Amino acid sequence: MFGLFGKKSSAVLGVDISSSSVKLLELSKQGDRYKVESYAVEPLPANAVVEKNITDVEAVGEVLKRVASKSRTSVKQVAVAVSGSAVITKLIQMDGGLNEFEMEDQITLEADQYIPYPLDEVAIDFEVQGPSETNPDQVDVLLAACRKENVDIREDALEIAGLTTRIVDVEAYALERAFDLIEPQLDSQGEELVVAIVDVGATMTTLSVLAEGKTVYTREQIFGGKQLTEEIQRRYGLSLEEAGLAKKQGGLPDDYESEVLMPFREAVVQQVARALQFFFGASQYNAVDYVVLAGGTASIQGLTEMVEEKTGTPTLVANPFADMAVGSRVNASALSNDAPSLMIACGLAMRSFD
Repeated sequence: MFGLFGKKSSAVLGVDISSSSVKLLELSKQGDRYKVESYAVEPLPANAVVEKNITDVEAVGEVLKRVASKSRTSVKQVAVAVSGSAVITKLIQMDGGLNEFEMEDQITLEADQYIPYPLDEVAIDFEVQGPSETNPDQVDVLLAACRKENVDIREDALEIAGLTTRIVDVEAYALERAFDLIEPQLDSQGEELVVAIVDVGATMTTLSVLAEGKTVYTREQIFGGKQLTEEIQRRYGLSLEEAGLAKKQGGLPDDYESEVLMPFREAVVQQVARALQFFFGASQYNAVDYVVLAGGTASIQGLTEMVEEKTGTPTLVANPFADMAVGSRVNASALSNDAPSLMIACGLAMRSFD
């Protein structure tokens, strides 16, 4: 069995390898309160990761080495994630009297019933969810499988950086874990909330809908902040790197706000509205209680107000660190700026405390 769910471990770094950057986060915990011990973000070379698939393992390994050095962490064990679209999950029922090793043997024997790939090409893991509602003698078991190549290439990249893969998680589950830190910021916490988390990355936008804290729907579409960077590059004759910096730091000509940023904001709002419509069409839900914006694009000024107006739903920007202490190695204002894009890294770093 491969550690797609992982077992109890000592501290692990949460490492999120996205299409445009590598994000690293280390947390500690005293009582119920988390503390950010170290964090760093480093951009990736163009096309080193395409639509969440690593295409240049050496380049990603070198960036991982830089990000670990920049964070000044001493932890070498890592929790990393594969995208939801790379993973097959299935809820199965098993005899409640089996121990973990007996379950593992039985799943290995029967896995070809559930997995549409040759078994020597997949990494499989399982997690007991609890007693089955339909049969008291059985338990519900969540089976997760993904192609070994998705796991192996992440291990290889981390190895180049002198890091060890301890846990391979699924992005949707990492996001779900980090949402536990966002929920207290919502007015009607504790109720049976339906919350849409819209993660607008560089090239992909992912909608995850959580009902009572559990993921009930996830969908990826190709759209992201890179479109804004490319428009800045084209209009103002900058390199991609210069355009990316200008997007973050400002200093662009006066027409930027009306001619470039406003149309992009409107495009984001359209994507959010369309993603929600897909969800309503595919589920029994016809409304959500909150929209939470995550990803690097979430911080764009005025975006939350526009999404709230368009969807008629209370909208906020994700900040999983709102109630955390911050260690002396961490630049608190940089962490605050990067917070919406660190949801997955945060959910992964929380695996230290399973």
